[in-house]
Amino acid sequence: QIQHHTYNTHSQQQRTIGNIMKVIQAALIACLATSTVHAFTPNGPARPGFAKGFGGDVTSSSSSSTELNISGGANPYEGEMYDGARIGPPPDLPSLLLHNRIVYIGMPLVPAVSELVIAELLYLNYEDSEKPITMYINSSGTTTADGRAIGFETEAFAIADVMRYVRPPVQTVALGQAFGAAAMLLAQGKRGRRFSLPNATIMLNQPKSMAQGQASDIAIKAREVAENRKTVCKLLAEACGKPLETVINDCSRTKYLQPHEAVEYGLIDRVMTNEQSLPVTPSFIKQMDSW
Repeated sequence: QIQHHTYNTHSQQQRTIGNIMKVIQAALIACLATSTVHAFTPNGPARPGFAKGFGGDVTSSSSSSTELNISGGANPYEGEMYDGARIGPPPDLPSLLLHNRIVYIGMPLVPAVSELVIAELLYLNYEDSEKPITMYINSSGTTTADGRAIGFETEAFAIADVMRYVRPPVQTVALGQAFGAAAMLLAQGKRGRRFSLPNATIMLNQPKSMAQGQASDIAIKAREVAENRKTVCKLLAEACGKPLETVINDCSRTKYLQPHEAVEYGLIDRVMTNEQSLPVTPSFIKQMDSW
């Protein structure tokens, strides 16, 4: 009797599950038959005969004012809409900055950062060869904040070369910190358009070696580091209008510069104190002021 009761209970459960699946299937078919959303074309009209395989040719359109637009893939121009309001992702801030010709360096100069910065400079160069580019720098250069080497000076050299290569003038603004190679990039801005915020810190130092291995390999790397140091000092001397020997002596040990000291040194041209000092006012700031 117990086995017979268990068998009956199991059969009832199977029938119940089967009935539930039929209800879900019928509801899904009804939704597909009345849907006006094309899965691969956002806001696209319903296709005639879309639900023919489910029992009829449905071409009706929704008359409700509430419509959920579901996109089958990423679409940078159209987000999801609900009741007339956009419910897509938040704004892409790097894209907004790039649209306003702003390049931001907020990390040490590792290959991934230099690749992105160079790509942005080249893009802005071919987009408009006359409008200036503003580069904000908040970077510890090729070292971490505690002085540990994590990058190569060649990354900074590549950015500096592209800054000179592009036709638009590149304005530089220091904020937070500009250490080592980042300070060199700060000085590479167009003369008269090199700025710093009041509480930024600028530091000059010499490259550090990450050489390991045999003594001969370390010696080869040491010669390369010495050559990189000479190149950094040469770029700084040209930008600051100082003798090369003076810059080499200053970079032989860590040298911190406050913004007003950097102006006296010739590394920057002016300290910005308020919004009116901005070299270029981005268009989205102008729109915010009009709200």
